[in-house]
Amino acid sequence: MKVVDTTQIYSFAPIAAQNDFAVSPSEQLITLTIGQLQELITQAVQKAIQPIQDEIASLKEQQTQNQAEFERFKAAHRAFAVQTTNDLDALFEANLKPTATPQLSTKTTTKKTSDHIDELHRLMVEDRTQQISIAKGARLLGISKERLRQLKPFIMQDGRFELGWSTVKGKKAVVIKIRQFLK
Repeated sequence: MKVVDTTQIYSFAPIAAQNDFAVSPSEQLITLTIGQLQELITQAVQKAIQPIQDEIASLKEQQTQNQAEFERFKAAHRAFAVQTTNDLDALFEANLKPTATPQLSTKTTTKKTSDHIDELHRLMVEDRTQQISIAKGARLLGISKERLRQLKPFIMQDGRFELGWSTVKGKKAVVIKIRQFLK
């Protein structure tokens, strides 16, 4: 057996130490002042935050535009609602006034017409009915609804009655009212 001198073995440096001490760039040490470090951190944070700040500014601008559009819509809706209400009021008023076509005078009122009107007044007073629809008035008198509609101009001329609008069975309809009950 051969004896090995261990002093020579331990005298050689490890292989990593023999490669000119090569260190990767990411593991190199550098020296920075606190001011330089703060500057680098500030730049990195600013670079990361800038896209978010741009998006927030864009959203604020869009919100301002949406708010202005909403205000324009609200104003237009208000104007439309007022105009529609005025139009409906004018339409109701126009329908309550006698039409210009039948210029009726007391000469054209026949005995049968005045009998129907007197009978309607008597029945409404007896029943203490303040108002009735055209259909109910026709049933009370035993005549057709169309005939009672023909009597509307004569009813309007009679001082005992008044025509108005009311809701009958969920619909707007003309009703005949007795003035003595309106007081």
